[in-house]
Amino acid sequence: MAQALVRPLVEGGSLRGSDLIAVVGREPSVAHLQSQLQSEITVISSSDPRMHEAWEAPVQLLAVKPQQLDQVAASVPTPPAGAAPLLISVLAGVTLERLQSTFPGRVCVRAVPNTPCLVAEGLCGLAWGCDVTSEQQAWVRRMFEPVSEVLELPESQLDAFLALTSSGPAYVALMAEAMADGAVAAGLPRDQALRLAQRTLAGTAALLDQQQLHPAQLKDMVASPGGTTIAALRVLEKAGLRSALIEAVVAATERGRALR
Repeated sequence: MAQALVRPLVEGGSLRGSDLIAVVGREPSVAHLQSQLQSEITVISSSDPRMHEAWEAPVQLLAVKPQQLDQVAASVPTPPAGAAPLLISVLAGVTLERLQSTFPGRVCVRAVPNTPCLVAEGLCGLAWGCDVTSEQQAWVRRMFEPVSEVLELPESQLDAFLALTSSGPAYVALMAEAMADGAVAAGLPRDQALRLAQRTLAGTAALLDQQQLHPAQLKDMVASPGGTTIAALRVLEKAGLRSALIEAVVAATERGRALR
C-alpha cells in the first residue's frame, strides 16, 4: 500500500525519490523492495543506523501491521521541540488517541485506503488529529488523490468505512470466484468464466456509479417476470447472501474496533 501511494507522486513529479527513505522490517527485504521501486528512493532496514533520518522527516507514512505498532514505537525518538512532524497512519483500527500517545511530538492523521489504489481506482477515508494545519491537510489530500477518491470523515466512522471499502475487495473477489465456478459448472471454460465474471462485476459497478442507480433499481431492470434472473435471485435469497454480506461488514467493523 505504501508503494501504491508514493509511486504516483514520484512518477508525477510531486515528490523526488532522492528525498524519500523507505524502512522495511528485515535486511533481506531491502534489495527486493529497492528492485521493485526502481527509483532513487533509499531503502533501509529497521536496524540501519540511518533510521533516525526517517523519523526526523517532516512527513512520515506509517504502514505496518497493527500488531507491530508497539515494536516499531519502541525505537522511535521523540522529535526536537517545535518540529511536530506529520505522521500519516494507514493502520487498521489504531485510533488517533493511541497514535498521538505512542508518537508524542507528532501531528497525526488516520488514513484508510483500499487496495484498488494499486490501479488508481481506490477510496480513502481521512480523519484529522489535533493541531493538523490546513497546509498539512492539503498535502495529505494531494498524496491520496492520484490513486483514490478522498473522503474526510469523523474518526468514529472509519471502522465501518474500512469494513466496507478496505475489506470489500475481498468480498467482491469471493463473489467473482464463485460466479466463475458456477459458469464452469454450467459448461464455460475456466479462463473465460473468470474473465466474464470480473467484467460483469466491473461493468455493473460502473453502471451503478455513472447512472447513479440504486442497486434495487438495477436489480429490477435485469429481473424480468418469470425469467432466468429472478430464478437465480430466489436461490440467492434462500441461501442468505444478503444477510451474509451484511453480517460480514458488521464483523469486519467489530474486528477493527477490537484492534484499538
